[in-house]
Amino acid sequence: MDDRRSFSVLASFRLDGDTAIVTGGGKGLGRIACLALAEAGAKIAVLDLDEATAQQTVGEISEAGGEARAWVCDVTDEGAVIETFAAIADAFGGIDILVNNAGIARRDPTESMPTETWDLVIAINQTAVFTCSREAGKHMLVKGKGAIINIASIMGLSGGGFYPNLPYHASKGAVVNMTRALAAEWAQRGVRVNAIGPTFTETDLTAPLRTNNQAKAFIEERTPMGRFAQPEEMAGAILYLASDAASAVTGITLPVDCGWLAI
Repeated sequence: MDDRRSFSVLASFRLDGDTAIVTGGGKGLGRIACLALAEAGAKIAVLDLDEATAQQTVGEISEAGGEARAWVCDVTDEGAVIETFAAIADAFGGIDILVNNAGIARRDPTESMPTETWDLVIAINQTAVFTCSREAGKHMLVKGKGAIINIASIMGLSGGGFYPNLPYHASKGAVVNMTRALAAEWAQRGVRVNAIGPTFTETDLTAPLRTNNQAKAFIEERTPMGRFAQPEEMAGAILYLASDAASAVTGITLPVDCGWLAI
């Protein structure tokens, strides 16, 4: 029997009618995620602490013919997350995609690091991934379909770096395992959970490294492709994992790393 079903790989990347939430969507990698998902047809909820940058991203999407709204939300505030996600679901008719992008780094020596610094990084990079995933998941599980994309890091896969950054490495390692665990928990209920592992990327987060000649030289020499990545280079991986093109993919962390993990 010749079972040849109609198939279009390009169509499987479309997100028409879906609602996507992107935390930290005002700039950097979050902005790129918003633009990419919007170009594929999704309605975008741009979440950020900075209303001005969130509105700028909304403006870019609107100018390109897409649909987006900005929400000011502190992802470390559980009550604010619950309220904001409910408002987004009400405004857009559901939640289909979540990109957990909000994150910070504090490159302080461990021996002199205040507990408050550790707590802040963990709250944003790790606990907020749990809180946002839980609230988005409530809507996805009812529908029986959804995609969560966590922004992890190569440091969550390789275990350390050449400079003090303990809470960042710990939080990103946790995100990698949270991705696996939640993917397994929700796999049979239609919700896929994946992550990407970016290398050093030209965003505000890496500005101190790029202005430090020694650090910049080390990173470029250590990286097989010999350079930092650009935020735009993360867009394809995020779109893939958000779309039906990855319908059989869950629980992975996809490195986008200019070859960092190859050596």
